[in-house]
Amino acid sequence: MRFLERERTILAKLLPDLDTALCETPLMELERPGSPGIRFFRDSGGPGLLVPERHQGRGATALDAVRVQRAIGSRSPSLAVATTMHHFSMATLVGLGDRGEGQGLEWLLIEGVAADNRIIASGFAEGRRGAGILEPTMTAEVTEDGVRISGVKRPCSLARSMDVLTASVLVPREDGPGDELAVALVPAESEGVSVSGFWSSAFLAGAESDQVTLNDVVVPAELLLRTAATAQGGIDELQTAGLIWFQLLMTGSYLGAASALVERVLLNDRIPEHERVRLFVETEAAAAAAEGLARGVDAGDLGESVLAQALYVRYGVQDIIARVAPRAVELLGGLSFMTSDEVGHLAACANGLSLHPPSRARMTGPFADYLADRPLAIA
Repeated sequence: MRFLERERTILAKLLPDLDTALCETPLMELERPGSPGIRFFRDSGGPGLLVPERHQGRGATALDAVRVQRAIGSRSPSLAVATTMHHFSMATLVGLGDRGEGQGLEWLLIEGVAADNRIIASGFAEGRRGAGILEPTMTAEVTEDGVRISGVKRPCSLARSMDVLTASVLVPREDGPGDELAVALVPAESEGVSVSGFWSSAFLAGAESDQVTLNDVVVPAELLLRTAATAQGGIDELQTAGLIWFQLLMTGSYLGAASALVERVLLNDRIPEHERVRLFVETEAAAAAAEGLARGVDAGDLGESVLAQALYVRYGVQDIIARVAPRAVELLGGLSFMTSDEVGHLAACANGLSLHPPSRARMTGPFADYLADRPLAIA
């Protein structure tokens, strides 16, 4: 089987015509602001990738999904990174639906996303100095009309194409004193929602990672999904599952960008065989690690040990990419680098995995505690 054939085959099966559209569009057009990639994703049925077939989705497994993200990343890193944020939000909503045994409002919303190909942007907390990644960034005030939310999310991928923004907020419990975390579903056309520029880098510019501002946005009570988790109580099962999905799909996406460089090397007969095989082996070893994690997710294991594994795999793949990408650039030679923006762009994008939370440096202490048989904390 040829390099990336397996990944592109499952992409073609689940999201017909997407790979063809991406392949027929120049890479740098897909990577620019205003890229057509997100439109291609929507038109192919991409928003329903992780939605079960019984709820009008594509029914992708975790293994399918990580392969799809790698295939997309090999065509457009921007699209892979952006759509990971959609899938992360959808995995969270599906998890909430499963908690309600499929009878609640969650499944109606999930079916609406799949049926109408709506795009979900994630307003969950990102890495901020001095704050944990699970700590809500939005403020919420419960009113007679629902919940009034204010705050800023930046960067927010899919900011200009989103139909709905998911945001984590802290609200008073309904069954007693104290607060609990909830997921607010904010329609993009809501009064008080605005999008402004933020991302000024040329790399991953097609992901629409701009600033979304909520200014006293009223979200009806029926669009507030409570999780029964507290901000101070560690991470619950739903948050753990969401973090596992995030690490898995983001790892596959950036591995796809690195794979695009490796593919160029493998197709170049002038490069010595031993160099080509070396890059192939390292890249496929990284893919095997990610796929092993995906198989665990598909087996229904979404606990603390798998979250630790997800982080091990993600950091391990980071290290492989850090070796593979510059070696591929070197083997492709100065002429490839000088006559096209593509090689340099892919190399820069592939290294973006290390920039996503939680950073390895911040996880050093929590991992040391975990190795000492204490619960895993997320910094």
